[in-house]
Amino acid sequence: MENQKQKQDTDGMKNVFALGFVSFFTDISSEMVFSLLPLFVVSLPGSGTDILGIVEGVAELLSNSMRAVSGFFSDKFRKRKLLVLIGYAFSNVVKPLFAFSKTVFDVLVIRVADRIGKGIRTSPRDALLSESVLEQRRGTAFGLHRTLDQSGAIIGPLFASFAMYTLGLSVRDIFWISFIPGCVALLILLVLVTEQVGKQKGEFRFFSGAHEVLKGGFLFLLFVVGVFSLGAFNYSFVLVNASNAGVDYRVVPLFYTLINVTHTVIAIPSGVLSDKIGKEKVLVLGYGCFLLTATLLYFFSAEYFSAILIALIFGVYDGINNTIPRALVPRYSASELRGTAYGLYYLVVGLCLLVANVMVGALWQTYGPKASAAYSIILSIMAIVSAIVFFLHKRK
Repeated sequence: MENQKQKQDTDGMKNVFALGFVSFFTDISSEMVFSLLPLFVVSLPGSGTDILGIVEGVAELLSNSMRAVSGFFSDKFRKRKLLVLIGYAFSNVVKPLFAFSKTVFDVLVIRVADRIGKGIRTSPRDALLSESVLEQRRGTAFGLHRTLDQSGAIIGPLFASFAMYTLGLSVRDIFWISFIPGCVALLILLVLVTEQVGKQKGEFRFFSGAHEVLKGGFLFLLFVVGVFSLGAFNYSFVLVNASNAGVDYRVVPLFYTLINVTHTVIAIPSGVLSDKIGKEKVLVLGYGCFLLTATLLYFFSAEYFSAILIALIFGVYDGINNTIPRALVPRYSASELRGTAYGLYYLVVGLCLLVANVMVGALWQTYGPKASAAYSIILSIMAIVSAIVFFLHKRK
């Protein structure tokens, strides 16, 4: 029996590594594009930070909404790998099309299409990851996956800056080249990733499954995550702040690299720490890092060295926030409903991020970065207090 468990654990970690390298090559592809996209958007005719906020908000909403749908279907048909493959393939096809975009509407359509691909793959992939390892190793597994993912996110922006500086490539050339590492990711997914999901017990229906998940601790977890996400601006505004501080547009991808470096460095340690002291405590720590980022933005916006510090601390927050909540979801949901639970989690996050990015973009455009930072500070404090109350109550 013990030998069988060890074999399952070994096979499961092989799956974690394989999915990690799928994300590694996908992120090389994606971050070559997304490290340049915010400034590309605001440079288009009739655009600004308010338009950037709308583009990012709508894209994230549709992405997270699609995660609810794909999570449901992965539970119903027990075919997680197929949905993961469809999602990665769709994103890889549409990203190079940014090279054709001439207007904000063009960018919005392509950005939304890419995020829909991400939405299709994310819930089934996270469920597949959680089913590959035992509960006591999930924090470590998600941290390892996140580290490999973000290692690609470091290489992508570095290559973009290097290619523009030394090879004289344009932004649109970089968009085209992004197709190559995406194809490598698809090959690894096809050959090395194995299905882990078992058979469904009885007939699965979405509304009964959602009703079963939306209760108790999971419901309050969604509340805490939702409050925080209402104020959580994304990396685009960190890059815009760097540009406002006088950073050359060809160097801005390096600021994105700084975010991804600290994100990568913190992912495994935060996952391991969460397995030891509790995932809830580390989640609050991540929220505190975002609060510090927003506070620095409020007091020291558009200062060169502050822009570097903001990027570094934002990366720490991003690394924790993209590792710990995903490891927390299985604790509050049954295994046969895990795809649905991830889908509902991402749906709530997507709705709230739409509000967050639109509000932050509009406040930034109208009143400046201080107003945006103040909005995020207030929501962060509310989320941290709610989280502490929830977790103390849970412990009792």
